[in-house]
Amino acid sequence: MKVMSFNTQHCLNYIERKIDFQIMADAIKKCDADVVGLNEMRGDGPHPEYTAQTEKLSELTGMENYFFAKAIELSHGPYGNAFLSKIPVIRVENIPIPDPNPKKYSGYYETRCLLKAVLENGVTVLVSHFGLNRDEQENAVKTVLENLAEEKCVLMGDFNLLPDSDILLPIRERMKDTADFLKDRTLSFPSDKPDRKIDYIFVSHDIEVISADIPPIVASDHRPHTADLNI
Repeated sequence: MKVMSFNTQHCLNYIERKIDFQIMADAIKKCDADVVGLNEMRGDGPHPEYTAQTEKLSELTGMENYFFAKAIELSHGPYGNAFLSKIPVIRVENIPIPDPNPKKYSGYYETRCLLKAVLENGVTVLVSHFGLNRDEQENAVKTVLENLAEEKCVLMGDFNLLPDSDILLPIRERMKDTADFLKDRTLSFPSDKPDRKIDYIFVSHDIEVISADIPPIVASDHRPHTADLNI
C-alpha cells in the first residue's frame, strides 16, 4: 500500500497563485498513492472560492472514497483536513483537537482536528495539521496518542515541527518515522527550494516500510511525502 501526505494550501497553485485543482490532482496521480492525507482543504461556503475541494479532487483523481474533516469555520467557509482513498472505508470520524486554555504564547492560534479513517484492509489512517504554537502542538500529540490503533496504523500530515523536536518524542516512542527510509530528498517546504522538513508519515511497528520519498513536485507550497508500505 502506498500512502501520501500533501498540504495543498487550499489547492493554490504555488507558482501562478490561483486555485488550481488540476495541478493538485496531477501531483496526486503522479505519486500513484492508494491513500492520500490532505491538509489545508476548503469545503463549501458562501465565498465562491470555498467549494467542495475534496470532492473535486476525488473526481479528478478517480479516488472514489473521500472525506472532508472541518477544523474551523471561517467567514468564507469551512477549512480543515481531508482524505482520498482507492481502498474502501469502513468508518471515518472527525476528532477535534482541544484549543489550549489558557493560550501560553502570543502567536497565531487556530483550531485543529484529527481525521481518523478505518480502511477495509484493516489499516487505520490518521491525518492532521498541527498548530504553530507549542501548547497547540502538545495538545495535537496528546490527541493523536489517544487515537492510535494498536495495529496497522498510519499517521501523516503537516506537523509544523522539525524532525529533532522533542514534542514528537511521544509519537516516536509508539511509531516508526518513514523518513528513516528517505534517500536524497529529505526536505519538504517550501516546494520550490525546500529548506526544512515539516511533513511526516509515521507507521505502527507492525508495518514494514519498503521506501519513502519527497518527490520534487511544485504544485502547492509543500512537496508531497510518500511511503510504500507492506501491510
